[in-house]
Amino acid sequence: MEYRNIFNASSVNYTLAAKYLRQGKLVSFPTETVYGLGADACNGQAVAAIFATKERPQFNPLIVHVPDLETADNYVNFDETSRRLAEKFWPGPFTLVLPRKENCRLSPLVSAGLETVAIRVPRHPVAQVLLAVFEGPIAAPSANKSGRISPTTAEHVAREFTSEEVPLILDGGPCEEGLESTIVQVSGQEVLLLRPGTITPREIELVSGLAVRHVENADNPVAPGQLRSHYAPNARLRLNAAHAEPGEALLAFGRAVPDDGVVMRNLSPDGSLTEAAANLFSLLRELDDTGVATIAVMPIPRQGLGLAINDRLQRAAAPRPESDEK
Repeated sequence: MEYRNIFNASSVNYTLAAKYLRQGKLVSFPTETVYGLGADACNGQAVAAIFATKERPQFNPLIVHVPDLETADNYVNFDETSRRLAEKFWPGPFTLVLPRKENCRLSPLVSAGLETVAIRVPRHPVAQVLLAVFEGPIAAPSANKSGRISPTTAEHVAREFTSEEVPLILDGGPCEEGLESTIVQVSGQEVLLLRPGTITPREIELVSGLAVRHVENADNPVAPGQLRSHYAPNARLRLNAAHAEPGEALLAFGRAVPDDGVVMRNLSPDGSLTEAAANLFSLLRELDDTGVATIAVMPIPRQGLGLAINDRLQRAAAPRPESDEK
């Protein structure tokens, strides 16, 4: 199927995307994690359009994308540990929650009323070129309806939004990482892990010299991805399943897969957590598209990158808000 709002990443289309951003329109672009739904982070009406288009609660903060650490210094205040983490993990799938600078030009909506900003420097070349051509910060949550499966291809975004809602999607191919960025906040003598990602707690501890503590804050999130129900397909998820029950599809992991004769996708036949992370959202979408009521998910090891994968699966399996009940 052809989509009118998918554009290749050419110089002409970078210019057009930047023009749309300056006009307050929404543009989707790839990062190494997932595709983002971008708006001019300094334009309050444009940022409000993200919330409206995603049907996202306005108490849920957004991530601001900038091209480098020097630019981030214009908007947030770094402590010594946060700067050391940024120098190590930027550009890359790593977000810091930091205090807003006084008289910061960013729209207050990106912070959801808080005095902090979630900010990162993406590694993906398409994101980097778009930031350079636009010459401004871009607020960009994942390009999907709030709480649903995150997009890892341009086609995923086009299936989620009309060309009127998102007139331009820059196609950068499938996302390399496949999971949203790790989000942390330095607090005193510890680092708060607000959302697990491909940068692991052990890596953070080695750079910061501080202990990492995983924080759940679903009722009053200070960063994206903290809501209890998130990343959800239409189907229900049954976690840590040994096999699929009749009528279920199976999301498998590893070589020891039951031969149930059901619809099945394998996150990684070799048991690679890196491969599983990259495939998670796309394979969930494939199984969801079969129309099954339930997807059975085999156990994923809870170490290293497996912590982030299990975090996404648990939120996808969580009870939905009443407005989501079908």
